[in-house]
Amino acid sequence: MLAVALSSALAACAAPTAEAPRPTTTPSVTASPELAVDPVEAEIEERLAAMSTRDKIASLLMLHQPGTDGTALAEFMRSTGAGGFIVMGDNVGGSVDVLAGTTAALAVDPALPPLIGIDEEGGIVARLDEDTLPAAEQLKTEAPDATKAAFAARADLVHRGGANLNFGIVADMTGDPDSFIFDRVYGSTPEDTAARVEQAVAGERGLVASTLKHFPGHGRSEADSHSEIPVTDVGYDEWRVTDAVPFERGVAAGAEAVMFGHLAYTSVDGQPASLSPRWHEILRTELHFDGLAVTDDMLMLQHTDLPEFQDPVENGIRAISAGNDVLVYVLAADPSVSGVDPYALIDGLTAAADSGRILPEVLDEAARRVLAARIALR
Repeated sequence: MLAVALSSALAACAAPTAEAPRPTTTPSVTASPELAVDPVEAEIEERLAAMSTRDKIASLLMLHQPGTDGTALAEFMRSTGAGGFIVMGDNVGGSVDVLAGTTAALAVDPALPPLIGIDEEGGIVARLDEDTLPAAEQLKTEAPDATKAAFAARADLVHRGGANLNFGIVADMTGDPDSFIFDRVYGSTPEDTAARVEQAVAGERGLVASTLKHFPGHGRSEADSHSEIPVTDVGYDEWRVTDAVPFERGVAAGAEAVMFGHLAYTSVDGQPASLSPRWHEILRTELHFDGLAVTDDMLMLQHTDLPEFQDPVENGIRAISAGNDVLVYVLAADPSVSGVDPYALIDGLTAAADSGRILPEVLDEAARRVLAARIALR
C-alpha cells in the first residue's frame, strides 16, 4: 500500500544498513553469501549519482501552475524538473474525475512519479467540491474514531483525484477563538488534539501519505502566517509537554511528512521554524521523525513584507540549509504576480549549491529522501 511503502522507503533511506555480525567460529568451507543489497537504496544511489546539481535542486521543489490543460502542465513539469506539484482549486476543474486526468499528465516520467500535494483538510480548507465530509469544527466535538472515518473517506477522494500527499492534518492546538487557526484544530488540549491526529493518520493510511502541520505549532499566536510571522515566547520545556504532543503522536502513528510553519518560538530560535536548523534537529532527534520535512508555501515569507524575506533565492537557501526536503511554492501563471520565476529560482539555488552556500551533503540528504518517496509511489 502507498503509505506503507513510502514509510518503508523513507526509513531505509534515513538509516544506514547495519553491518552483519562477524562469525565467532571458524567458517565452513562453503562460502557465505554476500550481504543482500536493498534494491531501493541501490536505485536511489544510482539516480543520485546521475543527477546534476540543478536536478537535485529542482527535485526538492513542489511548484504550482494554474489550469487544467494537461499538455501545458506536463511541459511545465518537464521544463522545470520539479519533484512535486501542489494542486490548488484552479487545477481541479470541477470534479475529482477531471482532476484525475490533470494529475495523470504531471507524471512525465512514470519511473519516477512526482509528489502531488493537496491541502484537503475539509471544511474551510478544501480544494475538492465533493468533500462535504466532517472537518475540524465538527470532529473536535465528536469521539476520536469519527476523525478516522472522515479522513478515510477524504483520503479516498484525494487518491481518486491523483494526489498522493495530503497536507490535511492540522496538529496545532488552541482554545483561543481569536486565533487564526482555531476553526481548523482538533482540540484545545494535547490529549484531545493528539487523539484525533492519530486517528486522521490511521484513516489516510494506504491511500495517501499523511502530513502533520504546522510544526512546531501555530496555536500559540493569533497571527496569520500568510501575511506575518506569528511569534510566541513559550519555552522549549513547556512546548515539549503541550504543542509537541500531537506532532509526536502523529509521527508515532506513521505520518510520512511534517510541514514546517513560518512561525517563531523565540525562546528556542528567533528565526521562523521553517528556516530554523534547531527546529529541524528537534523534529528529527526528539520526535524521532525520519520522513519528509516540508515547508509551508514559501511565498508567504515574501508576503510578510519584511525586508529579510524579500529575496526568494535567499529564502530557499535558508530553507534547504535548515533541513527541509520539500519547498512548496504556490506560483501564479505570471511570475510578476507571485514574485517568483521558477526558472530563475532554480538557477539561483543551483548557483548557491555550486558555490558551497548549500552544503553538498545537505542537498544530497534531502534529494535522497525525495527520491525514496517518489520511488515508493510506483
